[in-house]
Amino acid sequence: MGILTRFKDIMSSNINALLDKAENPEKMIDQCLRNLNSDLGKVKSETASIMAEEQRAKRALDECTSEINKMQNYAIKALEANNEEDARKFLERKANLTTKETGLQEAHALASSNAAKMREMHDKLVRDIGELEARRDMIKGKMAVAKTQERINKIGSSVTDANHSISAFERMEEKTNKALDKANAMAELNAGFKDEIKDLTAKYDNNTNIDDELAALKARLNK
Repeated sequence: MGILTRFKDIMSSNINALLDKAENPEKMIDQCLRNLNSDLGKVKSETASIMAEEQRAKRALDECTSEINKMQNYAIKALEANNEEDARKFLERKANLTTKETGLQEAHALASSNAAKMREMHDKLVRDIGELEARRDMIKGKMAVAKTQERINKIGSSVTDANHSISAFERMEEKTNKALDKANAMAELNAGFKDEIKDLTAKYDNNTNIDDELAALKARLNK
């Protein structure tokens, strides 16, 4: 049977191994499902045809066996009626049918074997498709989570870079503040030492000169 040769790889295929080797499991599993569903339609049609052949072979065998039994019964009745010639004819017919029955048995056995193989392939395809559909949902769910994780990782990397930039800015700000403090200190030192006592004595010295000048003016007026 051509269909048996065509789909023999289905019986030995390892779907899990194919998926494990795939670079893109999502595309691989979708393609596998398309192929298997296409195969399933063909296998169903061929299985139904072969099962029908098995049923026809079984019906032909049953009819032949029934006819053999009938000839046997007629031969007995003919002998009971003391008609040996008629009994001989029934037995000759039975012998011919028995030979035919052997061929029908072989045909039925082959048809039954083919039907069993096709049904086995059909059932395996149904199981594989069911397994792949379940795995497709699982794989696509995992891929969605993986893609989300990749986006989170990129965002995390950007946040880390931003934190590094902020840290660098803070270091530059601290360095600038130190430079400003140092410049202010240098300006204060360059202004020189301010002698407060000298300024204070100058104040009182000025007052003393005024008093002396006032006394001199009074003396002059008294004269």
